[in-house]
Amino acid sequence: MSRPDADRLLLPDAEADVRPSPQGAAARRALLAHPVVLLVGIVLASLNMRAALASVSPLVSEISQSFGLSSTASSLVTSVPVLFLGLGALVAPWLARRFGSEPVLLFALLLLAVGILVRVAPSAVALYGGGVLVGTAIALLNVLMPGLIKRDFPDRAASMTSVYTGAMIAGATVVAASSVPLEKAFGGSWEASLAVWSLLAVLAAVAWLPQVLIARGRTGHEVRTATPSASSAAGKSVWRSPLAWQVTLLMGLQSLWSYVLIAWMPTIFTDHGMSRSTAGVIFAFNNLIQVAGAFGVPLLAGRMRSQRPLIVLVTSLVAAGYAGLMVAPVSGAWLWAAVLGIGQGGAVGLALTLIVLRSGDARTAAQLSGMAQTIGYLLAAVGPIAAGAVHQATGGWTVPIALVLGVCAAALAVGLFAARDRTV
Repeated sequence: MSRPDADRLLLPDAEADVRPSPQGAAARRALLAHPVVLLVGIVLASLNMRAALASVSPLVSEISQSFGLSSTASSLVTSVPVLFLGLGALVAPWLARRFGSEPVLLFALLLLAVGILVRVAPSAVALYGGGVLVGTAIALLNVLMPGLIKRDFPDRAASMTSVYTGAMIAGATVVAASSVPLEKAFGGSWEASLAVWSLLAVLAAVAWLPQVLIARGRTGHEVRTATPSASSAAGKSVWRSPLAWQVTLLMGLQSLWSYVLIAWMPTIFTDHGMSRSTAGVIFAFNNLIQVAGAFGVPLLAGRMRSQRPLIVLVTSLVAAGYAGLMVAPVSGAWLWAAVLGIGQGGAVGLALTLIVLRSGDARTAAQLSGMAQTIGYLLAAVGPIAAGAVHQATGGWTVPIALVLGVCAAALAVGLFAARDRTV
């Protein structure tokens, strides 16, 4: 696949099998006539795509104390949203085809704001129920945002991808660094610290409202494309492709090690004597440094026929960072956060790039993206729960981290297959 072809497939589109009617095309042109409105909406929505997840991790110990939760039950606070990232990815394409991306994105942002507020209600049921809403909302944003960018900025897909992924990581970084200071500013209220981020979701929803109004003519005016792709005509399914499963497992395994860190990194530091404020800042630094890997590794991957050297690089970095957390969690905290950040960012960027490079056409890319996100996030949800349960059973972090090192080895093995120069 040539580089221009890869750029065209860069962002799998949830509306790939839908084309607008003349009314829909006119509404889309009207929307693109207001690029500043569209760009502001994209940036604000992207800021929310990890914020609600990153805000919880520095406060897990306070949340656990409030409800008397065990380590396993505490892990569900972060695992439940991740589980619904996978389940929500199943319905997102259907919603986009039925109602259009703009209305569904507006709904997702409002659902996110509601979920954040429900999560801080004085009830353990609400804590987990809010996590369900948060995970579902972020799943819709995860699936629909790339397709919307591909649809409206086909000639600037790479640069717009940088904008939205940069905003997503920036949102997580700021929120992670602010959670503990906000808790202190609100008199020790973790509830207020979490609830304040619902305002960010509401602000993004307000920014999307004009786009929904401009694009309202598209709703109900889309029609199915009449000609199926060659793969569809031949009855091929990505779910029966070994290569598709290799890409999907790589996505799931790298998501698993990332969400273990999202759930437990600050706790690992504080359990070894670090202050909560310092742990939150280092966690934010880990999120920020991911930009380097997420930006650089896909650029390298697109210039290689086989991405096996990059698989070795990112899995080795993550394994080295986890090993550092095992042997010197406090004295080497900044170094391990940096090494892990480059490895995490590079791994997710590589996994997303392989979805494109291993796909023969746009429709296959969309199908493989849906498969990888659904199965990948369902697999990732196991990570925080398992790490919490093993930590509770062993009373320390050595065994949980050793198990994650096993995940790194599995990701290396499956990644070497996924990185071969083949297509689904």
